Amino acid sequence: MRKIIDTFIEAIKGTETDFTKGNINRAVFLLAVPMILEMVMEGIFSVVDAFLVSKVSEEAFATVVLTETLATLLYAIAIGISIAATAMVSRRIGEKNPKAAADAAGQAILLGIGFAVIISMIGIFFPADLLRLMGASEAVIAEGTNFTRIFLGSNIVIILLFILNGIFRGAGNAAIAMRVLILANLLNIVLDFILIFGFGPIPALGVTGAAIATSIGRGTAVCYQLYILFSDKSLIKLTKHHLKANWEILKKLTNVAATGSGQHLIGSASWIFLMMLIADYGTETVNGYGIAIRIFMFTFLPAWGIANAGATLIGQNLGAGLPERAETSVYRAAYLNMVFLFFVSIIYAIWAEFFIRIFNQNEQVIAVGVECLRIFCFSYAVFAFGMVIVQAFGGAGDTRTPTLINFIAFWLVQIPLAYFLAKVMQWEATGVFWSVVISETIWAGVAFYIFRKGKWKMVEI
Repeated sequence: MRKIIDTFIEAIKGTETDFTKGNINRAVFLLAVPMILEMVMEGIFSVVDAFLVSKVSEEAFATVVLTETLATLLYAIAIGISIAATAMVSRRIGEKNPKAAADAAGQAILLGIGFAVIISMIGIFFPADLLRLMGASEAVIAEGTNFTRIFLGSNIVIILLFILNGIFRGAGNAAIAMRVLILANLLNIVLDFILIFGFGPIPALGVTGAAIATSIGRGTAVCYQLYILFSDKSLIKLTKHHLKANWEILKKLTNVAATGSGQHLIGSASWIFLMMLIADYGTETVNGYGIAIRIFMFTFLPAWGIANAGATLIGQNLGAGLPERAETSVYRAAYLNMVFLFFVSIIYAIWAEFFIRIFNQNEQVIAVGVECLRIFCFSYAVFAFGMVIVQAFGGAGDTRTPTLINFIAFWLVQIPLAYFLAKVMQWEATGVFWSVVISETIWAGVAFYIFRKGKWKMVEI
């Protein structure tokens, strides 16, 4: 027990560590602990905003649900570039070449800024149109347009937060990523209370205040990340030189990021289609589904932390020429994740109503949320295993394979199945929920089958 506590403290403190040697279980633990806490912090962003905005009005909460569903496209781009950054940085660290790792990190930042500018323009000038496209009622559009404009208009802080944390993970120092999100969350919570409900001379801004608070919290975290990277406090040391375009590295990053983003864009587009189906059944159904998704994400994000640990380990060990150790590391992380979400699914299945009622007292909203959460529990454990395997492909620099897997599971199975069950079979929202369970089970099975073939060991980046 003393050894476990000491290792936990070491993981929290965080240092760049060589994970190409030593005990694999210890390596998974050292990386997974801060990454889990990092993702818990990311989940708290969503949960805190949802809880506080739900006190404003049903329309305000629907605004957050619909905007963040749209933002999954933004997250897909950020995650794609982050995957590329983690893969290239971890591979260079495994090769004992921190200078080349810094070159890759600088170009990843440039790539992210370029995409952020484009998305900002869309968010600033077309927020009402975007909400209308998602099926929002005119009441939701009237109350939520400013939230959508600010949230998407300031997306650069979201994109950079993902990318910079991917760089730190690739260097083996996941604790920094954890710390910046703790900082961001503390600011977000304090500012949420002040800006949503008002305080002293500061007027209550409602749902708009939530967008401002989140942007300031994440923006402060990004400033701290950049301070670390441009100081002597990190193995990867950036200078102004690293922010000049290096077309050879940018091309490699773009190739990996394009399919990495494509992989998540496919999933995001599927989620948006599901939300549009859900929106046909009213604001209460949207809100019940939205609450269930947030509760789901609260444990889903820590599970991604374990998956990210596997991605870092596979990258560093491939860079060191140790493919078998890389494969073993992934399986250890996958089994750990499976056990974690299996127990979570039992808790959610038993106490689903308790968790939904924390956010909303509307009986129709509660009924939808409880049903959604309990149905999702059927695929939790299998999905947990699959998410580590899929993330491992990215860590190896192979983002084409998970893109193909996502296309099969989400576009060829989930979307048509959701429409068939909801509209043709007239299961309505229940059909959408079951389409998620079935498609994600297929997704995990296909990923495991392809991973066992081992072609990812031959990828060069």
